[in-house]
Amino acid sequence: MTAKQRGRPRSFDREEALEQAMLLFWTHGYEATSVAELTRAMGIGAPSLYAAFGDKRTLFEEAVDRNRARYGVFAVRAMAEEPTAKRAVAQMLREAATAYTVPGLPRGCLVITAATNCAPGSAEVEEYLRGLRNDNVRAVQRRIEDDVASGVLPAGTDPRALARFSGAVLQGLSQQARDGATREELEAIAEMAMCAWPQETA
Repeated sequence: MTAKQRGRPRSFDREEALEQAMLLFWTHGYEATSVAELTRAMGIGAPSLYAAFGDKRTLFEEAVDRNRARYGVFAVRAMAEEPTAKRAVAQMLREAATAYTVPGLPRGCLVITAATNCAPGSAEVEEYLRGLRNDNVRAVQRRIEDDVASGVLPAGTDPRALARFSGAVLQGLSQQARDGATREELEAIAEMAMCAWPQETA
């Protein structure tokens, strides 16, 4: 193979191929998605997949990054836009109800559902996603701690427990969406969950 041939551009759309891989992982999860299914959905051969993306795990992590940037940004946006932890979580849960039920897309959240029931060989993938979820919980916890310190939330508020509760609700919304709950049903759950939060005092 000549240098000119080696430098030839790929004959497929990398972004479109990555989109198809993301949708497949989102629908079936990491463990249940085979390389054969990926190459078929992406419209490429296995050599092209490995050359462009590395191995299956590397492709998955890139697909997760794409998913978070395109479909999971509502959580980051809520934390950035709202002035208090309670308002940020309320917005995040409301927007999750919409994001998890978009027609034409897989239901629920890829980060929450893609690594359930993984085999021991996929433990690192499971740990990777667990880390992302725990990072989100810690971000909420820090906001709650700030609000307690500034008097926005009562002094007796347990930031860790409240952040974990909020994470549990978010994960529950994802599973309910996978089980067929409508956007309106998820929004009702979100509203009920916010009733468990203490009243803001400032």
